[in-house]
Amino acid sequence: MTEHEKSSAVVEETRETVETTPQPETTEKTAEKKNGSNKTSLTLSAIAIAIALAAGVGLYGLVKQQSANQTSTSDALVNQLTALQKEQETQKTELEAVIKQQAAALAEANSKQEELTKQLGEVQQKVATISGTDAKTWLLSQADFLVKLAGRKLWSDQDVTTAAALLKSADASLADMNDPSLITARRAITEDIASLSAVSQVDYDGIILKVNQLSNQIDNLQLADNNDDDSPMDSDSGELSSSLSEWRINLQKSWQNFMDSFITVRRRDETAVPLLAPNQDVYLRENLRSRLLVAAQAVPRHQEETYKQALDNVSTWVRAYYDTDDATTTAFLEDVDKLSQQNITMNVPDKLASQPILEKLMQTRVRNLLAQPGVAAEQEAPASAPAPDSAPQGE
Repeated sequence: MTEHEKSSAVVEETRETVETTPQPETTEKTAEKKNGSNKTSLTLSAIAIAIALAAGVGLYGLVKQQSANQTSTSDALVNQLTALQKEQETQKTELEAVIKQQAAALAEANSKQEELTKQLGEVQQKVATISGTDAKTWLLSQADFLVKLAGRKLWSDQDVTTAAALLKSADASLADMNDPSLITARRAITEDIASLSAVSQVDYDGIILKVNQLSNQIDNLQLADNNDDDSPMDSDSGELSSSLSEWRINLQKSWQNFMDSFITVRRRDETAVPLLAPNQDVYLRENLRSRLLVAAQAVPRHQEETYKQALDNVSTWVRAYYDTDDATTTAFLEDVDKLSQQNITMNVPDKLASQPILEKLMQTRVRNLLAQPGVAAEQEAPASAPAPDSAPQGE
């Protein structure tokens, strides 16, 4: 057992010695590894430094670019701020101008309102003055208006009936006033009514209906035959001789016959009537209707010259182109002649006697009252007050 232990201890010491003894190959390899690691470290350090430099340069460029962008953005913002300030100043100036304009308009409106209020007060005062008198003023104004309207109907439309009715209404308005001072005006109105009653009336509607009836009868008229005389003026015998020795005479007769058939000369003992071309009667009838329409339109316009001229044209054309021996044509011409002799104007009075009288009354009683309401009211008040009893004269 002791030997075995001794041998074991020797083996262990030997192992320790072997282990502690450096081997030359292992040392060389370790040195090489250290050198390689140093080179790698240097390379990595260089790379790291290069990366750091590149990062620094990039960061510097980025910072510089951001600074430039911030500078341009700041300049743009400054410019925008300046533009906004200018625009704000412009808007402020415009707003101040608008405010001034509105203030001036408001002042003008207030001035106009004050003026209108003043005018309204004057009108109310005038109305109160008129109302304070009585309703006779309104009746007088109504009578004056009716007389003026009667004159307009009389001279513009020649409507005697309506004019007389308006004058009667005016007289009734004056009668309702029960004022003895208006007797002159009422007498003038009565004279005007009497003068209108003496005017001969014209049946305008009847004349127009008769003219329209004639227009409907045009198609019943018979055209005249103006080609009855067809014989030549000189009708010599055109027989040719059978003898050859008379060839000159035969040639002359042949030439004469040719000329007679080529050019025809007819004798007209009466006035020459213009001939109608084929189918021209339609245009003739339409022209007649047109002239009758002109005559009908001239009646309400009181154009007597145009009326008579149109009927004269109709009469002339009918006598020239239609058969005057036909009973229908004869009756048509008689109606046309009767209408042409009918007057379409009336001899109406040139003026109304009552019109200037009422105009003067309106001037003195109404218009002056409206022009001076205060004075008129003062004048009406003493007039309406009862007069004091006069002192008895000495007996």
